Amino acid sequence: ELPPSHFPASRAAAVAVGYLRYLRGGPGRGLDLRALRRARRQDIDDVGHNYYLELELEDILDKDRTVNCTAEVLYHLGSKTSAPDVQVTLQGELWSTEEADKEFYNRIRSLEKELVAENIPDSHGRVPPELEPIRLLAWAASGYVIWQNSTENTKFHLAQVKHVKQVKRSDEDLQFDYVVLLHEMVSQELLPWEVTLLWHPQRGARVARDRRQPRHA
Repeated sequence: ELPPSHFPASRAAAVAVGYLRYLRGGPGRGLDLRALRRARRQDIDDVGHNYYLELELEDILDKDRTVNCTAEVLYHLGSKTSAPDVQVTLQGELWSTEEADKEFYNRIRSLEKELVAENIPDSHGRVPPELEPIRLLAWAASGYVIWQNSTENTKFHLAQVKHVKQVKRSDEDLQFDYVVLLHEMVSQELLPWEVTLLWHPQRGARVARDRRQPRHA
């Protein structure tokens, strides 16, 4: 058993939440960790460290909406390149975002000019209401990057969307090219990352490509 305040437990929880944000996040749902209830670590010989977690999640759009889940995060021994294996089981259903998703999808499809924005949130921490879905999609996109690039000694957090540009496509998907700033809370580094996200109300979010920018960028 680990105390929930234990740093490795909170780092594993950040990976689990990132993974779930990528799988189940979208323009109408912002999953965030409300509480880490329990944590346990198992050392598996020649494989790695497996964390068993009990989490309570909330929706940043409505903090009264919560869901409990259990997660397992397995960090492979000595591996800097392979992503942790993550399994998440929700206890109960996530709230429906069908209407909000459709509304956002139709609004973006009907724009005459492709959407372009930067600095979300701004230096005062403000997010214009019309850009909130764009930020939540960045949460989903960065959830993928966090899951794929985390080790037992890192903890990433989306600090800001530096830039986002919508790209018109010939298919049904919406495409957003993001440059996000990820805060690595152990080293205190700010890492710029390019992420191309595809999204469709039926298919959810998919990261088409991601690339860490050079630090001086």
